[in-house]
Amino acid sequence: MKRILLFGFLLISLQMASAQNNMVTSAEDSDPKAKAILDQIRSRFSSYKSLSADFALDITFPEQPTETQRGYMAKQGDKFKMAMASQTVISDGQTLWMIFDHNKEVQINDMPEETDMGGMILSPESLLNFYENGDFAYYITNEYNDGKRTVQQIEFKPLDSSMEYTKLRMNINKATKDVISVEAFGRDGSRYKLSLNKLTPNPSLPASDFTFDKADYPGYYIEDLRM
Repeated sequence: MKRILLFGFLLISLQMASAQNNMVTSAEDSDPKAKAILDQIRSRFSSYKSLSADFALDITFPEQPTETQRGYMAKQGDKFKMAMASQTVISDGQTLWMIFDHNKEVQINDMPEETDMGGMILSPESLLNFYENGDFAYYITNEYNDGKRTVQQIEFKPLDSSMEYTKLRMNINKATKDVISVEAFGRDGSRYKLSLNKLTPNPSLPASDFTFDKADYPGYYIEDLRM
């Protein structure tokens, strides 16, 4: 099963669908109002020279309690870092390090081109740009007040019906156009919800955030998969 590399910024492999609109058969069926909102969000995020965010990832499987993992993400240009309790992902824009603490392993890969990702969201740019690749249709499905703000919901449907997820939902603050959370619904009944709890535009970030130092991981097995 593919993994969600985070955020909105993370490490989640998202294969998305929406069961709510069976009439959507092509990307051209997407809601232009939804596209305008997504374009505005992407434009604002792309204007930041750097970015950091705290997040929470809720993972729910059928008949099991929800597991919550908290983490941190930082981005500067094409460099990024995403860290949770059990794993960390670091990229300097050319190399991708995936660090798995539970089995003390590090995998090193060349950072793939966005066109070679095969549907995987491996960076903040991938998450913000995926809706334009022609593989999905999307539309505004709901608008409501949660007691603090007006929330708009945009849902996405892949044009390939064999995708592993039945729906992706993005929840947006209508007034500020901030992304509140992203939810993915699996065909097996699993559900993932990534919530952004704190976002800081243009922070000063140390260069060490985007490099891997094996001295920080004594006893870890390092597998270099670069070509």
